[in-house]
Amino acid sequence: MNDPEVVVQTDGLTLAYGSKTVLAHLNLSIRSGEFWFCLGPNGVGKTTLMQSMLGNVEPRQGQLWLHPQLVSRSRLGFVPQRCDLNPALPTTVREFVLLGDVGLRLSRRERRDRLAWALDSVGLGHAVQQSYWALSGGQRQRALVARALIRQPHLLLLDEPTNNLDLPTSDALLQLLVDLNQRDGLTLLFIAHDVAMAARYATHALLLHDGRGVAGRVDEILTPNHLSRVYGVHMTIDRNLSGAVTVQVAAREDAS
Repeated sequence: MNDPEVVVQTDGLTLAYGSKTVLAHLNLSIRSGEFWFCLGPNGVGKTTLMQSMLGNVEPRQGQLWLHPQLVSRSRLGFVPQRCDLNPALPTTVREFVLLGDVGLRLSRRERRDRLAWALDSVGLGHAVQQSYWALSGGQRQRALVARALIRQPHLLLLDEPTNNLDLPTSDALLQLLVDLNQRDGLTLLFIAHDVAMAARYATHALLLHDGRGVAGRVDEILTPNHLSRVYGVHMTIDRNLSGAVTVQVAAREDAS
């Protein structure tokens, strides 16, 4: 790969578990500084694709290419839906976020500087010695983002991190990610089910359906034609002058 701006590229990528093919012949190119949303119904391969980027699922066919900075996964950040940390274990925010540097060889100063930057980036610099369990749900998700940021990632993968958040808290977390994308040039891939959220925040979108995918700029992908094919209903996306996005849904005329 000669283009230094390409972060991830797949060519005819096929992923499977045993005899079950989950995703077939996917072509995708993610470039530095883009904010991608991966959308589609349950079971279409969204998380499997992310796991392949993390090195946990090997391609059955085709190629998955990662930027040289990502090959060792030391510059790859991952934010899960939730943290399964034992609530009986006393844990400070500092201790929780430092769990993200596992496998990295950092000096004491590097760890301190990265911790301060990660917490400041998510608005938790004041809470470094606070109990992780005293944080609100939204703050815990921010701590999860900070745990990934401590790796100073070249690519940040997020698996439905807003799934259990209320709308204002979800929007605040998304705005934080937009700031990281626009201010720091961080490249993001965000798994979600919310089409309106993707239309509002994404620069690019990947729609998965029946083991196949279509990818490109968000205004080229989140069209009534593509959305109807994926979700089985007619969807239109409306934006008002303030930037708010709504999705109008109606049954397809050809539906039985």
